[in-house]
Amino acid sequence: MRLVGVAVFVTVMLVGISTAWAYEEVPVTEGGTVAGTIRLVGGKPVPKGFNLITFPDPVYCGRISTGTGWRILQDFHVSQDGSLKDVVVLLADVTKGKPFTFAPPTIEARDCRFLPFVSVVRNGSEVVVINMDPVMHDIQAYETSHLGPRVLFNTPLPMNPHHQRNVGADSHEHLAGLPMKETVHMTKGRRIFVMQCGFHAYMESWGMSVDNPYYALSGPDGSFSLSDVPPGDYTLVAWHPGVGVMMEKKITVAPQQTLQADFVFESPRGRRSVHEIEDNPHFGLGSLGKAVHIRPSLELQTP
Repeated sequence: MRLVGVAVFVTVMLVGISTAWAYEEVPVTEGGTVAGTIRLVGGKPVPKGFNLITFPDPVYCGRISTGTGWRILQDFHVSQDGSLKDVVVLLADVTKGKPFTFAPPTIEARDCRFLPFVSVVRNGSEVVVINMDPVMHDIQAYETSHLGPRVLFNTPLPMNPHHQRNVGADSHEHLAGLPMKETVHMTKGRRIFVMQCGFHAYMESWGMSVDNPYYALSGPDGSFSLSDVPPGDYTLVAWHPGVGVMMEKKITVAPQQTLQADFVFESPRGRRSVHEIEDNPHFGLGSLGKAVHIRPSLELQTP
């Protein structure tokens, strides 16, 4: 297992929020709405960069790269006005409310990425992972908090056997392999889990477990909305895997009213990872002793 990467993950020091009650589904009358936007101030953080020649399948996975042999993990999606996408927003202390229906999330390994980058899971529910790439992946999943990481599952993710054998930068064939289904069982006090590919460390996917239906993921404009909230006092939580803090607000929801609740995160500063882009003439595409042509035919990434 690639414990170096996980050691970086757990530095976010997220504190789990545990509840001691079971959620009760009841009719909601005169429910309110909690809406808001998420912004990131301080500029976009320095992205994590991975030298492709140190990992398998550099040519295929290099279809998304810098053109100089580096693959960038884009873990922050920030608009020009600072709106932040992929923030999980939830009410942490709801004891009863609208029906809690939940469809297990599906995560795709596509173009050497896990999509989506952030998911929401229900504790004790399944997560489905499908390999769409013509290369092998290996799923290593951990739950994490200030208590440190714990392995949830570690499973190979085979490709579809009908993929062509020799794939290059111009191959855009995507055939789904057999779906891998794993049940997420978080230990008490933990809500956060992360998946990483054991072969390609730049493949990450993060998730938060929820115990009630009052949650949302912020969109590209940073907006979120929680509807049919029973009137009352609650704790509103916002979390993004790259920021390193879990923000909270105490709110009061009035009957049939919309409460505006915005969050502002500060951009992480300094070195966030052991993986950063560095120019080194002794550690380039020719260091393997043979020609390696890594061409970003799908996406040219910029730091």
